[in-house]
Amino acid sequence: MSETSIELDRRQFIKVSLIAGAGLVVTSYAPAPGRADAVEFRKGAGGGLIPNAWIRIAPDDTVTVMIKHTELGQGTSTGLCMIVAEELEADWSRMRFEFAPVAKVYKNPDIGVQATGGSTGVKTSWDPLRRAAAATREMLVAAAAEAWAVPPSSCRAENGTVIHEADGMRLRYGELLERAAAVRPPRAPRLKKAADFKIVGQPLPRLDGEDKARGRIRYGMDFTMPGLLTAAVVHAPMLGGRPASVDDGTARTMAGVRAVVTLESAVAVVGDTYWQARKAADSLKVEWKGGTPTLSNESVFRLFEEESGKRGVRLRNDGNVEEAMRKAERQIRAVYELPYQAHACPEPMNCAARVTPRACDVWAPTQSQEPARDLAARITGLPLRAVHVHTPFVGGGFGRRGMLDVIGEAIMVSRAVKAPVKVIWSREEDIRNDFFRPSTYNVVEAGLDKDGYPVAWIHKAVGQNEMDILVEMAGASILPEWLPSSVRHGVAALIVPFAKRFMGPEAAVSGSADMAYAIEHVRVEYVKVETPVPVGPWRSVGDGRNAFVKESFMDEIAVASRRDPVDLRMKLLGHAKKESNVLEMAATKAGWGGSSAGGIAQGVALHTYHGTPVAMVAEVSVEKGGAFRVHRVVCAVDCGTAVNPRTVTSQLVGALFFGLTAVKSSLRLRDGRVQQSNFNDFPVLRMDEVPRVEVHLVKSAAPPRSVGEVGVPPIAPAVTNALFRATGKRIRRLPVDRADLTA
Repeated sequence: MSETSIELDRRQFIKVSLIAGAGLVVTSYAPAPGRADAVEFRKGAGGGLIPNAWIRIAPDDTVTVMIKHTELGQGTSTGLCMIVAEELEADWSRMRFEFAPVAKVYKNPDIGVQATGGSTGVKTSWDPLRRAAAATREMLVAAAAEAWAVPPSSCRAENGTVIHEADGMRLRYGELLERAAAVRPPRAPRLKKAADFKIVGQPLPRLDGEDKARGRIRYGMDFTMPGLLTAAVVHAPMLGGRPASVDDGTARTMAGVRAVVTLESAVAVVGDTYWQARKAADSLKVEWKGGTPTLSNESVFRLFEEESGKRGVRLRNDGNVEEAMRKAERQIRAVYELPYQAHACPEPMNCAARVTPRACDVWAPTQSQEPARDLAARITGLPLRAVHVHTPFVGGGFGRRGMLDVIGEAIMVSRAVKAPVKVIWSREEDIRNDFFRPSTYNVVEAGLDKDGYPVAWIHKAVGQNEMDILVEMAGASILPEWLPSSVRHGVAALIVPFAKRFMGPEAAVSGSADMAYAIEHVRVEYVKVETPVPVGPWRSVGDGRNAFVKESFMDEIAVASRRDPVDLRMKLLGHAKKESNVLEMAATKAGWGGSSAGGIAQGVALHTYHGTPVAMVAEVSVEKGGAFRVHRVVCAVDCGTAVNPRTVTSQLVGALFFGLTAVKSSLRLRDGRVQQSNFNDFPVLRMDEVPRVEVHLVKSAAPPRSVGEVGVPPIAPAVTNALFRATGKRIRRLPVDRADLTA
């Protein structure tokens, strides 16, 4: 490969590289403030066109979009292809996608590293992909105009072809690639108006739908290669435990067993097949050390209650809360408790790695490509350029696959046995060794005026902060890549403590400190309390907890003031048009009554997450013994431009179902151990428990906003508020216990 640099002007540069079969490559980077974009491209002899880092066009008109985000089942890949196809005027039947390698051009601007999280897939790719596709379209139009010796203004692109308006001459994109490779990319391509969209906004089937239905999709669990071994791991039964001694005599004599590797917090048995490794792992006799035998749900909540008397970090402190509370006509107070939750991804944790003296390849169903690469470099001592992270399809992530524990295990085991190894966790290992959603203790108070409206609001959240671990993971990745790995991680070690201190508290009270309700005097604070329980982001992160607290307490205010829950919220949302619109839409579509009728009771909740407001009305019934059923949920959302309404609807429904699992299940800690192990004692929502769901989208021409997580926060309070109307029993602790509805 040869490479030549050519200076275009002071604001742009172009690098030309000959790569067999590649074509033209133009990579757009985010410009510095006040400066134009810099571009990079490569030109090759294979006949294909790669006009930028996102798009490849083949001679047969196939358009391949590079997807920098992990496809976790949320449909991001189809949505991003739709954005490209729209601006490119491509033939939708010729659209394909591939997952991008780790590269700085693919960094997630909202996260700062190449990773998938925070429902940022479509939102952060909307502008870059539109510009990339529009520039490609204009390059192809210019190439056709040159071939016909006509002005580009007399030509237009349509369905994968360029057409000369005057005489109807046509050239396929695949026929224009060589000429287009010589066209200088436009600096400011013209973007289409929303009114002219033909693909964006359509409920198109997912590009991967048929392959998934026919079993052709390859997930991390499906990865194979010549010489691949499989490892089963055993972790300490007690949280925080480590192996003290390992008796592996029996395991080493069993069929197919190649090695037993002791890691810092686990023991791995490597075999020819998973079941050979698993059976041998069950024969291990391990003595464990460490852990906290006194750890339990009860001890955690006692600790949180004790710490709640301390002053926390005040993330919002509007007005004079103390004076407003003193002058209030009435004061109400409540305590809400939320337990630890597991992610329970459909695909258990797994990762394959191949470590050699010169390179490290990782095949990881991960949400954290760049941090995974950095971890591999740190473990192996290899330079970053020698580490390659390959991302397959993923069977659900929910934040769990942002963690790097199983990736580190695979790398260390491969290095130890000097062979490629795929590490697979059993479901039991997965449930008991999660990075759990934090448990929190929440004290909320309100002062009401003579009309029953809140004039003062206090929320004190006590517990752990799941974002701390992400700060640690991202620490090295935020530094320049040209620094040696050892330097990057050394500097990161200095940065992380400060990042935790100044970046963390906001996440713990997200959705509470920034609530949409107009209340004059508000104080929201966070008391950080560490426990031995490992925690990490769980779909919707802090908002999933805080929405339950906020929306449940708002209903308590409605009861105390004898006001309709919808009317109360609408009064407090006079300034918040998006929120009031979705609340009104959900209430109207649900035929809001607010009270029991025919054995069905309604409950409402509203929450805005990542700028996307969602309102839900849940309808429930309760039987004599306290068993309850959610019959219907009506959901309204304003997510800006819905690139694919079908996918948006699916995401809202899927998130809602995910949130309902947290209404029925949670983790129990006793004697320092997680008591649950599989779906028999940590049941997820079953098909016969699924309610009928209606999703209504507010029409909008605004840029797309987040969708993937926003359906989780409102569902729990909508259901428990409905349960209150059905029974008169207020649920202040999840999951819902039948006894709480009959006591």
